[in-house]
Formats: sequence, structure tokens, C-alpha cells
Amino acid sequence: MNTVNPAIAPGGQSQKVSLLRVLGPAHVWALGVGIVLVGEFTGWNFSADKGGTLAALIVLWMVGLLYTCVAMIDSEVTSTVAAAGGQYAQAKHIVGPLMAFNVALYLVFAYTMLEVSDAILAGDLITQIATESGATGVTHEPFLMLCIVVLVWLNYRGVLMTLNVNFVITALAFVSIIVLFFSVQPWSQGVVLKLGEMVTPSNALPYGWIGIVAGFQFGIWYYLGIEGTTQAAEEVRSPARSLPFGTMAGMMTLLIAACLTWYICASLLPWQHLGVTFFPLYDAAVVTGSPTLKFLLFWGTVLSAVASANGCINDAARAWFSLGRDRYLPTWFSAVHPKYRTPYRSILFLMPIAVAFVYIADLNQAITFSILSGVLQYTFMSINIVMFRNKWPLGSIRRGYTHPFHPLPAVLLFLLCAITFFAIFLGYGSQLVAMVTFYIIVSLWFHFYRYRYVRRADQFTMPWPKPKGY
Repeated sequence: MNTVNPAIAPGGQSQKVSLLRVLGPAHVWALGVGIVLVGEFTGWNFSADKGGTLAALIVLWMVGLLYTCVAMIDSEVTSTVAAAGGQYAQAKHIVGPLMAFNVALYLVFAYTMLEVSDAILAGDLITQIATESGATGVTHEPFLMLCIVVLVWLNYRGVLMTLNVNFVITALAFVSIIVLFFSVQPWSQGVVLKLGEMVTPSNALPYGWIGIVAGFQFGIWYYLGIEGTTQAAEEVRSPARSLPFGTMAGMMTLLIAACLTWYICASLLPWQHLGVTFFPLYDAAVVTGSPTLKFLLFWGTVLSAVASANGCINDAARAWFSLGRDRYLPTWFSAVHPKYRTPYRSILFLMPIAVAFVYIADLNQAITFSILSGVLQYTFMSINIVMFRNKWPLGSIRRGYTHPFHPLPAVLLFLLCAITFFAIFLGYGSQLVAMVTFYIIVSLWFHFYRYRYVRRADQFTMPWPKPKGY
């Protein structure tokens, strides 16, 4: 059987190597849910520390509304602008270069810092269990490095294999939550679960309604990353069908997982402990006294962290690759591997950055950096969809999906993002100012220096008519 090098045309001339369209709806689901599911195993519970267990439940639904708006808006725009980079490609076509550059940076830092948080979580849990088992001298550093290096290698070797692995380990982690839920007899409150004792009128909202607002920052962790489904748009076989289906199915999965997680943890753990532990579901399994559940939730926590880090590497590399392809960064980053058809240089370049942050940042700092970058991106999305509908009204171009109730989702998304910014300011005001200053400085660098290398006419790849009012 003869094989042809995809980088060589039949006439012997070089041919551009592109990403492969090999993914289906299940891979899109695995990418979105795989990145996010770790938020059910850690992170969300810090909202209980800010406002109590009932505040964590209210935040679950309010932030769930925020992300439902994100999923609907993303599904419409990305099924129409099916290109690597997701929200970056949207901003490039709809708003302009400076916004696109910033959105790509939000994506890269949101996913890279989420990857860092995942590695720290997995390493700390493994170290804790090893220490409890009597092992001495065990540190988490080797696990952190091993996790990142192995996942980078997996992403380097191909997106189909990467997301097949993510589908399996994400499904296993999700099953661990389901098993725990049914094992504690949720239909018989008072037998194992003690929700009435854990959440009482006196402690439901220990800090009042301001505690709910403060909890928004960590409530984001329930769903942070579902928008990552758009990063694979250029590698999906049927974007108009697979992206909306995979994204919305992923959002429904996460809403179910979040509700089950809150119910279990709120019924087994006092809010003072729930708000500070790094492993709420694992601790809930420990409280049951079942060695089987403890073992299952240990592996569920580890697998969810690995799946999330795996998806983050995939998404951050696609955003960085897109910047290089459009000359927003050096074109060196836009190289596609001739055999594996992956943006291998972008994948390898971001690895030492993630490793450096793993060793210098703690979990709370990494989570906050990731959340802020994500919320900046969501704020842009609320503006982006309004501009998209105004420039290309319904019927002017073909859409794979049209989200309902416009502009209500955009307005809700903007308002909920504003509340989240205020919540971040309450808890991490200095870090918020520092990170916004960083993005402003980098924007000035792009505007006054890097933009001269951009070929404006080459960026627009969609065969759309001129915008309304052009």
C-alpha cells in the first residue's frame, strides 16, 4: 500500500498541512465536560466558605444560568465561524484585531492556569493518601511534572487519541459521582445524609446575602471551561451539528453533576469544613465509612483532574496556534506536525510555562487567575453576539444553530459577569488589578508594535456578505 506524505503534493511541491477533521459530538462533549468536571470535585466548595452551604446552592443555579447563556451564544457563533481558536476566531471576524488578540490571551491563560490547578490538585491528593498510608518523604513535585509531561505527549500525538482518552476518563469520573449518590440512599434523608442537621436556619447564610455575591467567584468553578468545546471547531467533522449538540449536552451533564455534588456534600459535611477542603467529594466518601467509596472517589478526583488538564492543553495550544497563523504572534507557532496533524510547536511552547506556574503558584491563586481570564472572555461574548446579530441578521448567512430569546441571554450574561467581577474584587482585589494591568500593557504592545506584521486581508476566511450598514 502506497502512502503519500501530506506535506508533499503529487507534483513534488510543498502543500500546506492543516488540522484534521476527525471529531464527532462525543469528542466535543468529552472536551467540554472533561475540562469542567474537576470543578465538581474541588473549587466550587470555596463558595460555601464565602457564604455558607445555601449560598453555594444559590450560586450553583445563578452561575448555571450564566453558563447556559455562554453555551447558547457559543453554539450559534461557533457553528457559523468553525475555526480553531473558538472565541478568538469569532472576535477576529466580528469585532476586530485588538479584541481578538485579547480574547486569545484570555483563553490561553484561563486554560493554562486551569491546567496548573488540575496538576496541583492531583499531586496533592496522591501525596496526602500516600502519607496517610504511612509513606514518608513523599512530595507532590514528581507527580506534577509527570502529569503535565505525559499529557503534553498525548496531545502532541494527535487530537483524536487525546479526546478518546478524555471521553473514557471523564465518563469514569462522572460515574463515580453517580455511584456515590446512589450509595448514600438519597431517597432516605436521615439514614446516611443529614441535610437538615447540616443546613439550619441559623447557618444557611452565615454572612447574609453578601455571602452569595462573594461566592460567585468560586461558583464559576462548577462550569468553567465548557466554552472550550469551540477550540476544536476546525477539527470537527460536522461543526453545524456536532458543536451545538456536544456543547449543550455537556452543559446538561454539568448541571446534573453539580446538583448531585452539592446535595451529597451539603448533607455530609458541615459548611465550615466544606468551605476549606480541597477534596469535598472525597471527604464526603470518607465520612460514609465505606472503603470502596473512598477508593472510588479518590480515583474519580484524580481522573477528573487529569481529564481537565488534558483538555486545557488541547485548547490553550489551539488559541496560541491561531495567533501565530494570523501573524498576531510569530508564524513559527502556526506549524502543524506533518504526521500527527497537531499544532505541536504551540503545545510544546506552553508546557514550560505551565510547569513554572505549577511550582510558584498555589491553588487559590491559579484558580483566581483562571476565573478572571474566563470572565473577561464571557463579558466579551455578551457584546460579540449583539454585534454579530446586528451585522449579519437572521437569514443573511447560514447558521448551524440559532439561540432563542435574543438579546436576553446576552444581557443576563453581562450582568452576571459584572457581579462576578465584584465578587473577585471582594476576595482578591489586588490580584484583579494586577491582572487587568497586565492585559492592558500587552494590548498596548500589540497595538503599537505587533500589529504591523498582521496581514489584515488574510484573516477573514468566512464567505459572508458585507455587514449590514457597511
